[in-house]
Amino acid sequence: MNRANQLQGRIRLLTWLIIIGLALSGATAVPLQWELDMSARILGVADSSSGEATSGLTKWILKVREALHDTNAKYPFIAYGFDWLAFGHFAIALAFVGALRDPVRNAWLFQFGMIACVLVVPYAFVFGGLRGIPIYWRLIDCSFGVLGFVPLRLCYRWTKELDTIADPAATKLSHARSSP
Repeated sequence: MNRANQLQGRIRLLTWLIIIGLALSGATAVPLQWELDMSARILGVADSSSGEATSGLTKWILKVREALHDTNAKYPFIAYGFDWLAFGHFAIALAFVGALRDPVRNAWLFQFGMIACVLVVPYAFVFGGLRGIPIYWRLIDCSFGVLGFVPLRLCYRWTKELDTIADPAATKLSHARSSP
């Protein structure tokens, strides 16, 4: 297998990983009440309240579950915001299909993704702090940005290498123009 085919295969694999990760992340935004009920069952505290919890994680899961149950009972339309959050993830995932089709031409998608991943960290710390989200939960949120950055960076680097392999004459011309 030549280097160009190898790079294309790697880019395709990681781009699919990005698309699937975004789609799954979006899909988890819709059934939140069910997910929190299931988390409480798994933790063995399904019949408990947040006031009865002993660990920080258990207390947080139960507190969020209670708030979501109360909100959904009184104001079910608030959940529509989660539906739109899911839609945003799906739409961004669909955009990466362009990178599957032509990674060199659509290398900007990898840059966009890296920028978004970097912005997750200050966003989680600033808005998480304002909303009273515990630090350990904000660190979990930050991990998605950090972990997402890695495949995007690799795809971007491999796309640039693929571009030089695909058209070495254009690369030489580009370097000649940028030289003093």
